[in-house]
Amino acid sequence: MSNEQWTEAGKAVTALILDVFRLNGRLQLAGDRLVAELGLTSARWQILGAIAYAEQPESVAWHARAMGVHRQGVQRIVNELEKEGVLEFQLNPNHKRAHLVALTPKGQKLFDEAIAIQIPWVNDLARGLSSDDIATTQEIIALLKKRLQKTL
Repeated sequence: MSNEQWTEAGKAVTALILDVFRLNGRLQLAGDRLVAELGLTSARWQILGAIAYAEQPESVAWHARAMGVHRQGVQRIVNELEKEGVLEFQLNPNHKRAHLVALTPKGQKLFDEAIAIQIPWVNDLARGLSSDDIATTQEIIALLKKRLQKTL
């Protein structure tokens, strides 16, 4: 057993990590419920959002890295959504096998419907929170993500 002890900041970040894990679980459950009527899950919705908000069509590997998840999981869902006509593969001029992924008109409509459901929900969730507090939280999360990225 190690004699090393947590610093105060280390204890605080450990508690924060545990809270983020719990928050993530609750967000996934809430997201599943929110978009279930559209035939989506949180995982499918997250991938649709990543594709919808990308500046240009990108590969599955690119999206997986940006989302911080395994490529195989993204690929499985992308393949399912492509079969359903929600996504389409496009030729990638930079890579013969790693196709680019884009929303179809059906996919854009589905994403827009999900966002229409999400807007009042998230506005209610954000009630009473200050923009400054949210910005500070985002800064801390961005710093932790950056530090974690260096270790991967």
